[in-house]
Amino acid sequence: MNPNSVMVSHPLSLTYIGGPTALLEFGGVRLLTDPTFDPAGGEYPSGPATLRKLSAPALSPANVGFLDYVLLSHDHHFDNLDRTGRSLLSNAKAVLTTQEGAGRLGGNSIGFKPWQSMDLPTGHGPGLRIVATPARHGPHGLDRGPVIGFVFFLVDAPDGEPDHGVYFSGDTVWFEGVAEVAQRLKPQVAILNLGAARVPEVGPFHLTMTASEAIEAARAFSSAAIVPLHFEGWAHFSEGRREIEGAFAAADLSRRLRWPERGRAIQIDL
Repeated sequence: MNPNSVMVSHPLSLTYIGGPTALLEFGGVRLLTDPTFDPAGGEYPSGPATLRKLSAPALSPANVGFLDYVLLSHDHHFDNLDRTGRSLLSNAKAVLTTQEGAGRLGGNSIGFKPWQSMDLPTGHGPGLRIVATPARHGPHGLDRGPVIGFVFFLVDAPDGEPDHGVYFSGDTVWFEGVAEVAQRLKPQVAILNLGAARVPEVGPFHLTMTASEAIEAARAFSSAAIVPLHFEGWAHFSEGRREIEGAFAAADLSRRLRWPERGRAIQIDL
C-alpha cells in the first residue's frame, strides 16, 4: 500500500426492502441493490417460466428517497428488477450493471465486466471505488445470462488499495469466481443473494447460492459479516431463513450472520 494513501473506515447502514433490494448508506453515499418495488401477487413471464412475487416491499420508492447509485446485478429477471424498480433507475446518478444490461437500459447506466473498477465522487471527502466482481447465475454452461457483483470501499487517494470493503454478490452460485473475490479484495461485509432459487422449467439445479454454499462463502470471506438477501418473497426460492440458520448453526458460524430487518436500518461496523 502506498504510505501516502489513507484508508477510511465507516459503518455500513443497511435497510432491507425485500428480495434482493436493500438501501446501503456508506460514507455518505446512498446505494440501492437490485430494485424490486412492485406489490405482492405479481406474475412475470421469464422465458419458459413465470416468476411469482409473494411479498410486498417494506418501503416504497418515495420512502427510499434520494439515491446516488444503483448496483444492478442484472436487468433481465424480474425478481432483480421489476416494473416499479425499473421506473426509478433514472432517479440515481448512475446505474452500475453488466455491459449487456447497460446496452439494453441506456440512459444513466454504466456497464462493467468482471474486475473492472471505477472511482466515483462522493461530494465530501473520500471517493467511492467500485470493483465489479464475477458472478455465475447457475451451473457452468447452464447459467441464466450475464450477472455481476460488486465490492465498494472508500479511498482518499487514487492509488489506494482495497480495505474494509462491502461485497454485494448479486445472483450467483458458489464458484471459483466468488472465491477469487474473497482472496483478492477481502471485504469486511458480504451481502449474499441466497435462497437456492430453482425454476423447474429451466432445470432441477439451483440458480443462486444454497445455504451450504453460503457456508463455503463464509469460510472464504473469513473475517466478514454475512448478510443474507434474496431468500424470501418469491415462489422460486427453495430455501429460506430456517435452512440458512440451520446450516450456519451446524457449522458453528451463527455469530457471523447479520440478519436484515424489513424496513429498518441495521448498522454494521467495518
